[in-house]
Amino acid sequence: MRILRTFVLCGLVCVAGSAHADQTDRRLNDLFTELKAMSGPATAAPVERQIWTIWLETSDETVRTLMKKGIERMAAGDLRTALAAFNHVVGAAPEFAEGWNKRATVYYLMEKYDESLADIVKTLELEPRHFGALSGRGLIYIKLNDLNKALQAFEDALAVNPQMIGPRSNAAAIRQILKQRDI
Repeated sequence: MRILRTFVLCGLVCVAGSAHADQTDRRLNDLFTELKAMSGPATAAPVERQIWTIWLETSDETVRTLMKKGIERMAAGDLRTALAAFNHVVGAAPEFAEGWNKRATVYYLMEKYDESLADIVKTLELEPRHFGALSGRGLIYIKLNDLNKALQAFEDALAVNPQMIGPRSNAAAIRQILKQRDI
């Protein structure tokens, strides 16, 4: 089995919300409950999008502008400029989990895995249900050839969002590899 090695850039659209939301938004509790009750990835997708949208919301115009710039530059492959934008975001809004998560993604794409893991830790301190960060941690551990930690990270992501296709496929592939090693 092939382990998926792509890092999904979720939430590539920056929402210009007028109210402060982010990971502290009260709507998230209901959305996470709803997410766990979904019957499959297709039905879960709209709820996932709502969660990503809320995670990106901020009333701070500067942070919103920097997030948009960072996301656009990351999508264009300009990782240095994206990193600079996200460095400013985490400096200006250290309690904004999605800033840390986006910077973790850039570090992953730059193959700076220790830095990415450190930002994932901060993301998860602020939003323990961040299934994107949990899944990203699994991808890093694959790169570091630590399949046991990768498996745990994917299982953690699935505990929050059981409908995620990538983590489910990766966990199954890792279980198969680990089983073959034990034979």
